[in-house]
Amino acid sequence: MRKRILVLALMPVSLVLTLYARYNLNFAEFYALKVYPVFAGAVSALTSRISFSLAELVIIAALITAIVYFLVTLTKTITKKSSRYFKDFFLNIAAALSIIYFLFVLFCGINYYRNEFTYYSGLEIRESTKSELIGLCKILISDANEMRKDLNTGGDGTAELLDGDYHKTADRAKTAFDDISKKYEILKGNYPAPKTVFFSDCMSHMRITGMFFPFTFEANVNVSIPAYQVPSTMLHELVHLRGFMREDEANFISYLACINSGFEDFAYSGTTLALSYSMNALYYEDYDAFAELSQTYSEDVKNDMRQSAAYWKQFETKVAEISDKVNDSYLKANNQEDGVKSYGRMLGLLLAYYSDRIKSL
Repeated sequence: MRKRILVLALMPVSLVLTLYARYNLNFAEFYALKVYPVFAGAVSALTSRISFSLAELVIIAALITAIVYFLVTLTKTITKKSSRYFKDFFLNIAAALSIIYFLFVLFCGINYYRNEFTYYSGLEIRESTKSELIGLCKILISDANEMRKDLNTGGDGTAELLDGDYHKTADRAKTAFDDISKKYEILKGNYPAPKTVFFSDCMSHMRITGMFFPFTFEANVNVSIPAYQVPSTMLHELVHLRGFMREDEANFISYLACINSGFEDFAYSGTTLALSYSMNALYYEDYDAFAELSQTYSEDVKNDMRQSAAYWKQFETKVAEISDKVNDSYLKANNQEDGVKSYGRMLGLLLAYYSDRIKSL
């Protein structure tokens, strides 16, 4: 009992660390730059030796263990006619959750409060006009149309990747991230390639394209999604592995890594990611302008967008709705007040990045 009480004390310790990071940027920044890389480097060096997703195995094992433990407890409670088994059950579960939350805070939670990427990149986010948004969309459409010309259409009906093996794609993603880190030194780190998830279809049902698992320091990617979306997803998760947890920043850094990778399929993947967010914003700002610009997509780009929409349409279920709500709550609890909307806040970074090019239109 005493040991469990000591373990339960990790919960308030974790909360204190989180609050201190929230209100003390210097602490959060020191942790992100000096402490987090030690954990990430050491653990990922071990987990990278396993070719499959250890995170996936851990999650499945944890679920099975919890279910079996509950059933055993229930059986003992009924046969022994004693409530003490459930008391132990709840205490042990609480202790396990305390350990999990403590490790979460140590391995990624504090990073939510570090300096934003704009601090390192020199990009200045400001209020933008509708004409600037339209200009951004025109640039991205032009880029996407040009990039798509160099790609074939694959078996899933969308742009084909340059290699038919996602493990090779993952290796190229690591190379692409190593390359972008030469321009932005803050992204440097000797971290492994992302891993594919065996139960990717399950992730699609929850509308999850990728997941950074801080307990094994693995970037996990759903490879059931349209092929052309895989590279940008891999790079998005690698951003989290580098210690940048905000979703808007992860999307933008993924875009930068894609377009600077030297790989046509990666560049197209990143550009369509940016294009989707920009056109979605224009849809709500000025539908007529959105409809007009949509007609300037090449036929191949239009087809990719249609195929992607059809793919995700099939997963508009209650399970997906619950998953979205859980994700929204998670983001809001970790310094992202806009919740799932924060995924769309990369727009300000894109407008800042292309400000000069937009002005020249």
